Amino acid sequence: MKFNFWLIVAVTLFHCSCQPDFPKLKYNGLSLVASRDSLKIEHILPLKNVNANTVALMPFAFLQDLNSPELHFNHERQWWGERVDGVQQNIQVLQGNGLKIMLKPQIWIWHGEFTGDLNMTSEEHWQTFENSYLEYILLYAELAEKEQISLFCIGTELYNFTEKRPEFWKKMIAEVRKVYSGKITYAENWDKVDRFELWDELDFIGVDAYFPISESKNPTEAELIAGWKSHKKMLQQLSSAYKKQVIFTEYGYRNIDFTAKEPWQASTRRRGDKVPENLNEGLQAKALQVIYDEFWPEHWFAGGFLWKWHHDHERAGGKQNDRFTPQNKLAEETVKVNYGKYVN
Repeated sequence: MKFNFWLIVAVTLFHCSCQPDFPKLKYNGLSLVASRDSLKIEHILPLKNVNANTVALMPFAFLQDLNSPELHFNHERQWWGERVDGVQQNIQVLQGNGLKIMLKPQIWIWHGEFTGDLNMTSEEHWQTFENSYLEYILLYAELAEKEQISLFCIGTELYNFTEKRPEFWKKMIAEVRKVYSGKITYAENWDKVDRFELWDELDFIGVDAYFPISESKNPTEAELIAGWKSHKKMLQQLSSAYKKQVIFTEYGYRNIDFTAKEPWQASTRRRGDKVPENLNEGLQAKALQVIYDEFWPEHWFAGGFLWKWHHDHERAGGKQNDRFTPQNKLAEETVKVNYGKYVN
């Protein structure tokens, strides 16, 4: 009996000594859609009302197509909130009201083509694109340092680019670290996060967490939990292998039937279209609740950024809206209650 007792103690101590000393901070994040004009205090209060402590700002750059080497960014034709001056004002107002920032410059390809498939057709085009992308990222890394923000994301869903040009990415990470002293991550798509090979170079394992977890129209909580099992195990193993916390650089669901089947699918509705018949507020709230129950208590998990939140809260979302935002839907209270459990 005595031998067994001390064996258990020894194993426990060994296990504990191998666990990284991860910070307890949770990023209760919201992904804030860029606005046409300046951010005001009345836009901040709804963010704080759902107990968010961090906001992701996303100054977009644009490409004409998957093979175009010309990246367009910080252009006067973009919305004010997508340009340096607008982003800087947003940062100052948010930080002045006690909110932290993740700065997350990312690419949009015209016609909504998937950035993970980006592929240049020649070495010359690759070099042109890389020079442009480096300029784009360093522009915002320098702003992140100037404003002393806490987290910087160096790319979003660019697996083909990272796989084909790893030396560029190593160089870029080194260049970012020269100008920015905070934490760095990268946002990989859910189906490639375990294939990305540069997590050693970064501070968090970032994943856009649109994992398919149920084929059902209106799955039960138990079905949703079961659907997460293999994905959660994979993420925990990644964390263990790299000794870094996982962060959901994006997560979320639409308020529709089958929302957990292909969570990455966006709404195709346009203004004036008929209200869809497949609205399901309860499923959106339930699917989010399962994420909070399954991940937020884990020491290897750092939190996440809900996709997405609009600055004009009174006009955003609503019961006839079928997009990702939880605003003015049942899911808003779900976010508020769960973020409230992890207020930092």
